[in-house]
Amino acid sequence: MAQSPVAFVTLEAFLRLPETKPACEYIDGRILQKPMPQGKHSTLQAELVIAVDAAAKPRRIARAFPELRCTFDGRSVVPDIAVFAWERIPIDEQAEIANVFDRAPDWTIEMLSPEQSQTRVTGNILHCLEHGCRMGWLVDPAERSVLVYPPGRQPMLLNVPTAPLPVPEPISDLRLSVGEVFGWLSTVPGA
Repeated sequence: MAQSPVAFVTLEAFLRLPETKPACEYIDGRILQKPMPQGKHSTLQAELVIAVDAAAKPRRIARAFPELRCTFDGRSVVPDIAVFAWERIPIDEQAEIANVFDRAPDWTIEMLSPEQSQTRVTGNILHCLEHGCRMGWLVDPAERSVLVYPPGRQPMLLNVPTAPLPVPEPISDLRLSVGEVFGWLSTVPGA
């Protein structure tokens, strides 16, 4: 994982570089590579995309995008899941979803990987909140906890299995608890 920047570059120069796997982000003039997702991360990411889309996509309320590059206010970040309200999804000349997303998501969700800096991930969530994001989640599989960042309010640490997880409007039909989210990691039926 490339944590140490070689040199400072401009955002424009960064956006001209080829994409990498795992993705690189542009933060404060530096290029930082995200860690390669592992099993728990990938499982939680996939299940959350399915859950959000099931609650919001059929009624054209919102849509979840995994690993989507969002470039706004001098940063280019790749949240594990970026959820956009339907009317805020950028569209192109063919009235299709655009390739370039030049705005903060309405809801940013990050899964903390073991070797990932919690400070850097939190910084990306806060950056999104400062630019119109309605909510941020930091999901920590190791701690079985979710840090919820509502805009303009104190973060909430939720780690009790029965605790309901708040979601931003207008996705209020999505009902999940901490236990349900981490239950997706179990391979035992009904666990």
